[in-house]
Amino acid sequence: AAAMAALLGPAGRFRWRVRAVPGGARGAAGLRGGRQCYDLLVIGGGSGGLACAKEAAQLGKKVAVVDYVEPSPRGTRWGLGGTCVNVGCIPKKLMHQAALLGGMIHDASHYGWKVAQPLHDWGKMAEAVQNHVKSLNWGHRVQLQDRKVKYFNFKASFVNPHMVCGVSKGGEETLLSADHIVIATGGRPRYPTHIEGALEYGITSDDIFWLKESPGKTLVVGASYVALECAGFLTGLGLDTTVMIRSVPLRAFDQQMASLVTEHMAVHGTRILRGCTPLRVERLSDGRLQVTWVDLASDKKDTGTFDTVLWAVGRVPETRGLNLEKAGVRTNPNTQKILVDAQEATSVPHIYAIGDVAEGRPELTPTAIMAGRLLAQRLCSRSSDLMDYDNVPTTVFTPLEYGCVGLSEEEAVARHGEERVEVYHAYYKPLEFVVPERDASQCYIKMVCLREPPQLVLGLHFLGPNAGEVTQGFALGIKCGASYQHVMRTVGIHPTCAEEVAKLRISKRSGLDPTVTGCG
Repeated sequence: AAAMAALLGPAGRFRWRVRAVPGGARGAAGLRGGRQCYDLLVIGGGSGGLACAKEAAQLGKKVAVVDYVEPSPRGTRWGLGGTCVNVGCIPKKLMHQAALLGGMIHDASHYGWKVAQPLHDWGKMAEAVQNHVKSLNWGHRVQLQDRKVKYFNFKASFVNPHMVCGVSKGGEETLLSADHIVIATGGRPRYPTHIEGALEYGITSDDIFWLKESPGKTLVVGASYVALECAGFLTGLGLDTTVMIRSVPLRAFDQQMASLVTEHMAVHGTRILRGCTPLRVERLSDGRLQVTWVDLASDKKDTGTFDTVLWAVGRVPETRGLNLEKAGVRTNPNTQKILVDAQEATSVPHIYAIGDVAEGRPELTPTAIMAGRLLAQRLCSRSSDLMDYDNVPTTVFTPLEYGCVGLSEEEAVARHGEERVEVYHAYYKPLEFVVPERDASQCYIKMVCLREPPQLVLGLHFLGPNAGEVTQGFALGIKCGASYQHVMRTVGIHPTCAEEVAKLRISKRSGLDPTVTGCG
């Protein structure tokens, strides 16, 4: 009891103590940066790591963040903030918006505006996007400084379970020790190195947002949301764009919705090659890229010429180079992701992993941020709350946006059985589409519920304009255990797309036409 009391501060809060840890294999030779001790050390300066570090510092702990970005194979570099800020959510959404504006300019003439034929300037857009990203990099630096979080821009690797060695660009080594260490290094795009020319001539999402000149005619290889989002905004910006899909698009999502997403893209100008896989990429004498691929069904080979080949075939966790074995941290041998429990703890109790680098976690910025904050609060004994990874909303920012929360129809049937699931659905036409006579064939909503009253909502899927804004609102209700009856008693805001969710009265089981007509 006396020993426990010594560990507890005021009001029973845990008092962190930095241990004096031997340098292990690291000797004094070449160690010019010295040794520094912290309550919490965060490896990785992305969304989750920064959220954890800032929260712990605000709660009074001595915190350091170690971050280093290895340049992409094409040499692309960026600053503090991780994938989301630099080569993910933020630049993606801005380029998606640029593409949407092109469609709005076309619509404007139908509303009486006299507008010239639109011409897009990639360089101007890219400069504006990159300037905003750089402002966010600076903002993160300022926030760390304001919260007295020490920031180190160097590569980190474990020396032992409590100590990390950081190496600066100049080769200077610094030893950092802490009672608690959080690994939040995220992931990077995967290159299909078994394909000839893939690494030499291709780019990834690490590069597309930092190109100063238009990528021109582009082949996007992959079926992930990254692939479809990039192909979508490139098409919207007027570029000749092809997507090559080996199997099924958006594999982790509801497959009816995924089919509608790709159907809309195909109708609106994106060429989609299904059941194909590339064999090699070669550079021609004029600098363009010749891609050879095979149709897996017929075994027939074909070729095409492109200015850019963008690989979007998955991501790999940034665990190599961390020397996790020296800390005793276990990883999944197949994915190389770090194994964690509900507390985000690894196989070593005082070492944690959050975000994309952790096994079984959704690769989403908001979940990493919340997991990081909650972890900091637990480590500071301010809360015992765990991150809840159920009913996490997300949106795929394809030209026609797809937002979802909860279970897909396939998951609901697999979990509860087809007879216990009721699906309400509707095809609708956004009012904004009426005057310019836009095609609304793929604007669709479905709500997946338990069949037994009060019909708990298991999942919501929305395909249409501003899907992220719509889904975010309904996610709160679903998180709070909303039933179908709750939704039906919710008054809609008229005239909006979101109100169509509160009017879903036709079930798939009924066989009735789900097309919305009129305002009723």
